[in-house]
Amino acid sequence: MIWIVGSLTFWLVAWWINLALTTRGGRFASFAVPALFGITLLILWEGMVRGFGINPVLLPAPSVIAATFATEIPTLWTDFVQTFVKGALTGYVIGCGAAFLIAVAVDRSPFLQAGLLPVGNFVAALPIIGMAPILVMWFGFDWQSKAAVVVVMVFFPMLVNTVEGLQANDRMQRDLMQTYAASYWQELRKLRLPAAMPFIFNGLKISTTLALIGAIVAEFFGSPIKGMGFRISTEVGRLALDMVWAEIAVAALAGSAFYGCVAMIEKAVTFWHPSQR
Repeated sequence: MIWIVGSLTFWLVAWWINLALTTRGGRFASFAVPALFGITLLILWEGMVRGFGINPVLLPAPSVIAATFATEIPTLWTDFVQTFVKGALTGYVIGCGAAFLIAVAVDRSPFLQAGLLPVGNFVAALPIIGMAPILVMWFGFDWQSKAAVVVVMVFFPMLVNTVEGLQANDRMQRDLMQTYAASYWQELRKLRLPAAMPFIFNGLKISTTLALIGAIVAEFFGSPIKGMGFRISTEVGRLALDMVWAEIAVAALAGSAFYGCVAMIEKAVTFWHPSQR
């Protein structure tokens, strides 16, 4: 009972501090408020698990997950490299890079624009649990098949956003470039690409989440004895939920850091855009 009362008391105090920080605003508040909110959720989680005596097989306490995290760092690191670095990041670079190049070709060719984009929307709607086993059979059980799944997942969101961005400038701007006798590539470099940057980075940010999800899900359908998806499926079978939550924590941290890096690059590249002011 003391755990429940203590957790609720901390929650009330943290709520009051968050309200005070929110009214003050500023850069410090923008970091402190979400950090304090996250700590509050963890303490409430710990208090409820201990106070109500929840079976750790159903829901382990954060302290148990943290202890597992600390003792299994070598295993978690191996899984991180296998899933994120080899599978997700490789597929992300290949898929987004190919989508960008084909988007330029689509923007250049009305025929491709009319024919490829509807097909792309159809392929993007295919369920990943249906595509993953096929790609695993094609490319093998190692990280190459996981990268292939990621390529399929990130390709069309990136393609659609880039094509939309390349067409974001208005007709008067294009007419002005043609008045200056600019070639298509000059127009692309000086007009279309700068105007498309917010759309391109939108596709890149969406793809950061899809890449990690795709790599993890693909490992459920065949993997060597390492990887986040492999570890999660194996440890669930052993009812070792603390290890499962540790893997989830690694995936959440990696995905958040990946998204944050892309957002920082976007802020540096599109500093002129109203959304960054």
